[in-house]
Amino acid sequence: MSKYLSRTTFSEDAVFLIDVASPGTARKILSGYGIHARKSLGQNFLVDPNIANKIINAAELTPADLAVEIGPGLGAITARAAGRAGKVLAVEVDRRLLPVLAETLEGADNVEIFWGDALEINFDRLAEEKTGGVFGAGKKKYKLLGNLPYYITSPLLVHLLHGRFNISAMLVMVQLEVAARLSAAPGTGDYGTLSVTAQYFAEPKLLFRVPGTVFFPSPGVDSALVRLAVRPEPAVAVRDEKVFFKVVRAAFGHRRKTLLNSLAGSGLGPGREECLLALRRAGLDPGRRGETLSLSEFAALTDSFTEILNGF
Repeated sequence: MSKYLSRTTFSEDAVFLIDVASPGTARKILSGYGIHARKSLGQNFLVDPNIANKIINAAELTPADLAVEIGPGLGAITARAAGRAGKVLAVEVDRRLLPVLAETLEGADNVEIFWGDALEINFDRLAEEKTGGVFGAGKKKYKLLGNLPYYITSPLLVHLLHGRFNISAMLVMVQLEVAARLSAAPGTGDYGTLSVTAQYFAEPKLLFRVPGTVFFPSPGVDSALVRLAVRPEPAVAVRDEKVFFKVVRAAFGHRRKTLLNSLAGSGLGPGREECLLALRRAGLDPGRRGETLSLSEFAALTDSFTEILNGF
């Protein structure tokens, strides 16, 4: 029996858990454990059951799935995932929340909670270790869920995408402006390095907007739920992926500069004349700006640079 709350029947799947997706319940259990949300960890707990249900429905979990969750918080999404997925692994960076989760997820035998920094985790290795080798690198794919802290959203997404983990889809809550950047098209104000990175590795789709009022404490800004369907292969083929991302970062380094000036002043390697040659070989106008290039144009420019760097 719960230490601070009465036990209730939760969800259509009849998993017996505490539903923390309400302001009163969240406040009560946090107060009972003497816990205050930490701004330094970007802690904003989801306290709206309707939004929680929409998120878990969008995840389309089945008993055959492994769900890996980043930042379970008080367990609002974790509890719902437990009723749908075969197994749930939840990574929490705040040790204070581990006993809370042990209480709110009591009775969910298919959930495993442990402490860890998501920025440092090899998720394939974790999945393999916790499923006896059923999921992980070269094994079955798994799904990732997460209410990503605002202060590490971009580096965490880069870690997840560049890590090439064996994930089929990521369903993540991010700040609304980040959601716009993930799916932005060339030539728009939101298009940038994160857009190219996300679209190179995955197919991003903004599913729905989430108001800041459904979190406790409220972050004061709105969020959005985004699905990143991970591509089996990158969106474009390039000869050297490291050069590709160097070119992308250089192109967006100075938005007001022309593509030629941005590349020549980036320290990418070749001098101005070589940069001009690379642009011409790729069929690109040196006077264009980096934010107007599509992924295929970045790929063509990368291959031109790769040839020049290798002396061809």
